[in-house]
Amino acid sequence: GVTRLLLTRIPFFKEIIVSSFACESCSWANTEIQAAGPIQERGVRYALAVASRQDMNREVVKTDCATTRIPELDFEIPAFSQKGVLTTIEGIIDRAVAGLEQDQPVRRATEKEVASKIDEFIGKLKQLKEVHSPFTFIIDDPSGNSFVENPHAPQKDEALVVTYYKRTPQQSAMLGLEGEEMDEKPADSAEDLRNEVLQFNTNCPECNAPANTNMKLVQIPHFKEVIIMATNCDSCGHRTNEVKSGGAIERQGTRITLRITDPSDMTRDILKSETCSVEIPELEFELGMGALGGKFTTLEGLLKDIKELVERNPFTLGDSSTPSKTEKLQEFIGRLQEVKGKTKAHFIMDDPAGNSYLQNVYAPEEDPELKVEHYERTFQQNEDLGLNDMKTEGYETEPPTGR
Repeated sequence: GVTRLLLTRIPFFKEIIVSSFACESCSWANTEIQAAGPIQERGVRYALAVASRQDMNREVVKTDCATTRIPELDFEIPAFSQKGVLTTIEGIIDRAVAGLEQDQPVRRATEKEVASKIDEFIGKLKQLKEVHSPFTFIIDDPSGNSFVENPHAPQKDEALVVTYYKRTPQQSAMLGLEGEEMDEKPADSAEDLRNEVLQFNTNCPECNAPANTNMKLVQIPHFKEVIIMATNCDSCGHRTNEVKSGGAIERQGTRITLRITDPSDMTRDILKSETCSVEIPELEFELGMGALGGKFTTLEGLLKDIKELVERNPFTLGDSSTPSKTEKLQEFIGRLQEVKGKTKAHFIMDDPAGNSYLQNVYAPEEDPELKVEHYERTFQQNEDLGLNDMKTEGYETEPPTGR
């Protein structure tokens, strides 16, 4: 026979080596695959909800160290029980059926009861190919080199869930990486979070339709870590992004004053926490803490959000407004636009929690236009932050109060 090797690029995946053998005497043929690259840093798990005949035609790369499961039938193809293959989901099932049927003639002669049960199970596998009811197809590959096609790529496939995970010591040993894994330093869970975008299901705040929220831990240079959360709704197109502090409330409050002197100041990064108030004295404008929520944006972006907040209020520029209020607010919006362009003004952020930030473009040197003050919080500010009734030291030794 003749064996042919072909280097093939799988779209939206990677290169693999396809080994094809055909025997001219008996017409036996076989196709196997090998990853053209090294073992990946993390394992991968594909879970596909098969709901139609089209799903059966999805391309699959299954390496020899991958485990294949169909939970609805309690069916599993263990790792290293088959060679790696480039096929379809239907091809995986056909291959499993062929393997089970191989020794059935002998079983029917020696173990009729076992053969009967296997025939019954083979019938269930064949019925899966017709997709009379949905089922789940799972490939779990600790080497990270298996793949299930996403026909909607580069868009997200709602029926396909891809999960990357850190290998266990047993999986590393199975792949022959035990010694290599032992030499590595223990992974830092915080470092893993910085490099990973977490996703969880939620509902859209506008239309209440199911939506996904992405969450990522970000290190802001010369400041601290923050958590950025972004929600996109495919139903109504609504988008939100929020920022949560990645650390504790600071011992002192922070007051940041920027003297806007140039249009380039509009590009400065800003982290405005939920507890931060904003003031522009030249416009006699003040935005209280809690308004607009947490934001990580630029100065121009924050001024744009302030403008939209004013315009959306029905009691200011809507049908419920009065002509005098409308005139004043239109004037305010015009002056706000001038601040974004040519008018010099002071932009003040006051955060009693100390978790807000305005970029110093001269960092690590001092910024002549930026002033950062730290101050002791008042009783009322501590009350607003819920700190007056919070006891973090000595609470273990206090006797329980009687009632």
